[in-house]
Amino acid sequence: MSATALLLDLCAGIALLLWGVRMVRTGMTRAFGARLRRVLSSTTRNRFSAFAAGIGVTALLQSATATALLVASFAGRRLIAPTAALAVMLGADVGTTLAAQLLSLDLHWMGPLALVAGVALFLSTETGNRRHVGRLLIGFGLLLLALRLIVAASEPLRTAPAFAAALAPLEQEPLLAVALAALLTWAAHSSLAMVLMLAGLASAGAISAPLALALVLGANIGGAVAPFAGTAGQPAAARRAPLGNLLMRAAGVVIALPLLRYMPDWLAWFGADGARMAVNFHTAFNIALALLFLPLLNPLEKLCRRLLPEAPSAEEATTPRYLDTGALDNPGVALAAAARETLRLSDIVSRMLDDAITVFKTDDARLAKAVEQADDQVDKLHEAIKLYLTELSKHEMDAEESRRYVDVLTFTTNLEHIGDIIDKNLMELAAKKIKHRLHFSAEGMAELAAFHGRVAGNLQMACNVFMASDAKLARQLLQEKAGLREAERQAAENHYRRLAAGRTESIETSAIHLDVIRDLKRINSHLTAVAYPILEQTGELTATRLRAREAETKAASGNPGHANPGRAKPA
Repeated sequence: MSATALLLDLCAGIALLLWGVRMVRTGMTRAFGARLRRVLSSTTRNRFSAFAAGIGVTALLQSATATALLVASFAGRRLIAPTAALAVMLGADVGTTLAAQLLSLDLHWMGPLALVAGVALFLSTETGNRRHVGRLLIGFGLLLLALRLIVAASEPLRTAPAFAAALAPLEQEPLLAVALAALLTWAAHSSLAMVLMLAGLASAGAISAPLALALVLGANIGGAVAPFAGTAGQPAAARRAPLGNLLMRAAGVVIALPLLRYMPDWLAWFGADGARMAVNFHTAFNIALALLFLPLLNPLEKLCRRLLPEAPSAEEATTPRYLDTGALDNPGVALAAAARETLRLSDIVSRMLDDAITVFKTDDARLAKAVEQADDQVDKLHEAIKLYLTELSKHEMDAEESRRYVDVLTFTTNLEHIGDIIDKNLMELAAKKIKHRLHFSAEGMAELAAFHGRVAGNLQMACNVFMASDAKLARQLLQEKAGLREAERQAAENHYRRLAAGRTESIETSAIHLDVIRDLKRINSHLTAVAYPILEQTGELTATRLRAREAETKAASGNPGHANPGRAKPA
């Protein structure tokens, strides 16, 4: 077999291994993710129970990175104590070694069985836990198949001169081997996959035992870099646990490197096979880290706090609070998080709307400036929600989740448009009123305040419709739209009567008065959009009003077979 074919087989095995790990993690998260999150949040009262929870959750998820992101999310929202978060990280490191131990056993007979059962379960239903368990079993089968492929592809490399020449520098420079493995593991985002690949290469004799151990150390470093990099941009509290995990693994590597030459002799007591040595060393390294650092979590937490201090100012409104990146593998949980963040966005828009009418009443230029700055917060938070939903769209969703995804994205976009109307339209009108020292008539201001109050009430109703998807509330919201149209007509008539009466204030502010009502009506139109998908689903919304008008025309003409020729035929 040519070197190119060997390399392709090896790369295919590695790719299949990574995909298998991902499928197992995704299947476990979607089937039991909510339960695992509850277990993780409820068993972290002290460092020892937190350590045990980290082991259990990671052994099931087969991903210390996934556990680390969950812990970072909890820590960022102050749902877990800092020392408990570090203890979970230590447990996660040990948990991933248990998965490696299991998968390194001779389980090739389970691969075909898991694939057959997994495919049968996956195809037996379109939704539900059976489909997710099927995905998990398919991933497990692919893992075992990938390991066999890696071992088979590595066999010829044992005697390949070119491969030996390429590895020669790494044999003599263990620090370089550690750095290379750390880089590859960070790119793969899976220390488990990297350790299993190294075990496969060692089993085939493609790499020596000392080099395999150095590469395992690098895989441990890379496995800690991935979650720390994945929390970039999050609050300091969320990043301290991944940072502490990185510091602990780095300290462990520094201690283990000088002892690396003696390790093969010590590990030979538990099995002289290269693959068994690599996996056992991975387990021993992480157990030793746990024994060393569990008593030292308090000083380590203080060090992390010093390296990542809290921001000197209060948390900005633009910083997302509920967008949990660790929940992206579970679309239901992620959509709930995005909906909560959208409600937070609606609170900012609601304050902007309330402040806008206050500006018109008081001519407060400072408040007008604050409203304009709030729109910047709305834009940034909207962007964060949109990017979060974009990441979520890369994951498989069922029909109900896809519908909810569109609802969240649409409502968020409408809220951002409302913020723009308040900022770029209403505040410009307010600035013109303040600059020219204009004043509404008492009746005109009362009408604007009443009109504004109805729109503000509709904003709260729209948020309730968005969260509850209640058809009754949706009908009420659309009825309010018709009522607001009538209120707009009545307000315009009252204003024109004041103009006809020669009221000076009404004449001076006529354009501003009518534009404010128009912009408030535009805001209301964005709000009522949330009701349409709900009423369409229940069959309570017709596509157009034209059919009803055509029927009325036919009835009026007394000729049911022909429409009035004076009217345009509806499309």
